[in-house]
Amino acid sequence: MIQALMTKPGKIIYREVPIPAVNPDQIKVKMKRIGVCGSDIHVYHGKHPFTSYPVVQGHEVSAEVVEAGRNVTDFKVGDRVTIQPQVVCGKCYPCTHGMYNDCEVLKVMGFQTTGMASEYFVTEASKALKLPGNISWDHGSMIEPLAVAVHAVRRYGDVKNKNVLVLGGGTIGNLVAQTAKAMGADKVLISEISEYRLEVAGKAGIETINPAKKDLKQSILEYFGPDRADVIFECVGINETINQAIEYARKGSYIVVVGVFGDLANINAALIQDHELTLLGTAMYRVEDYKKAIELAEAGLIKFDLLITDHIPFTEYQRAYQIIDEQKDKAMKVIIVMDEE
Repeated sequence: MIQALMTKPGKIIYREVPIPAVNPDQIKVKMKRIGVCGSDIHVYHGKHPFTSYPVVQGHEVSAEVVEAGRNVTDFKVGDRVTIQPQVVCGKCYPCTHGMYNDCEVLKVMGFQTTGMASEYFVTEASKALKLPGNISWDHGSMIEPLAVAVHAVRRYGDVKNKNVLVLGGGTIGNLVAQTAKAMGADKVLISEISEYRLEVAGKAGIETINPAKKDLKQSILEYFGPDRADVIFECVGINETINQAIEYARKGSYIVVVGVFGDLANINAALIQDHELTLLGTAMYRVEDYKKAIELAEAGLIKFDLLITDHIPFTEYQRAYQIIDEQKDKAMKVIIVMDEE
């Protein structure tokens, strides 16, 4: 089979490799779609702190089962699936207490272990989840980032009838906002400086504000009223937005840090203490988040197509990164087409 290999930052080659044999508890899948995310872009530019080269990328996927091991009863040939990319030890404290996404030695396919950017992939059946028939291959590959959003929203708790502010309107920020709305939030507002991303959010039915053109604090008061937001989701990962969250949060409220910080954050800890703010981290997802993501997608509550900006053939994998570099904020979700079916 053909596999895409990133040999060094900015360089992808193709190589012929054998298809692994299927063990009794495994399935073999034919890859259909692979999404490219912000972490993949960091790897491409040599800026991911926990990835070495060479590396096979690919962790946002949809695929079709083509073989099942003899012990596998939940899947059969022809099933449409997505795959959780985490590889965990199953022995550490988080793993043994239902928090395997926080595994002490967590590895993620495409970063610290082999990803799924190949024609076929063999994995433990326990990592796969079935996709309903009304979820397309494109949408199936977006279950992974949607699961990120679901987990982030659940880190706060029940958002029903709550006021939600999302800082950052990229793919994850947009999905967090759509998820909060789908899970019953009363009012949802996205703050974003990209006019293109603001337009996308508006088409998804989310209210927006451009803080470069209008004062953010005043906009929060106008939209939510004097009680402001119950929870703020920081989805950018830079000093400016985390400090906006801390400064504009209602006393005693919550901030969920979703954005990945590339540098050490310099924050106003005095306000966190004095305003009794609760800061929560959120990391990836668990199987229940995948299931909820599939449920939301199946119900048609998430507008994926607004986020998908480009389709690139598998044979031109590197062009996906070139498009992202060139189009910047206008390239929200680029999808690698593995199979035209």
